[in-house]
Amino acid sequence: MSADDTDRRILRHLLADPMLSTADLAGRAGVTTATCWRRLERLRGEGILRGQEAVIDWRALGYEVEVSLRFTLDKTDPRAFDEFLAAAREVPEVIGIETFLGRVDVRLNVIARDMAQYQQIYRRRILTLPHIADIEALMLIATIKEAESLPL
Repeated sequence: MSADDTDRRILRHLLADPMLSTADLAGRAGVTTATCWRRLERLRGEGILRGQEAVIDWRALGYEVEVSLRFTLDKTDPRAFDEFLAAAREVPEVIGIETFLGRVDVRLNVIARDMAQYQQIYRRRILTLPHIADIEALMLIATIKEAESLPL
């Protein structure tokens, strides 16, 4: 089942303010609380609404450095992807992992408190990841647009 206009209205208001209670969300979407609750449960059950999450401002917590690392893997070993991804998940400073088709196979987003800590993480935890053929580093300077949402 796909989302109808009421579902989209609920989702629009939820995106605008994820902290709304179900009753407040229902009021803004123009439905009863019971209807809103049932619709949210159905949207979760169908995998449309996968969850709500905390968005952390890492810089406010003292992490001043964010680097996007692009990896090309040595794919001569059929387990290269799985082994690389499993090892990357174990690095606590890796806050994002994405895979791609094309020249770049994997991108890791890494945070550190300062450049000295980043160098330690890079040398001890990143360069020791398995199956690396090439690495390209991009230092984040500014985030211009973070949350992109499609019109509902």
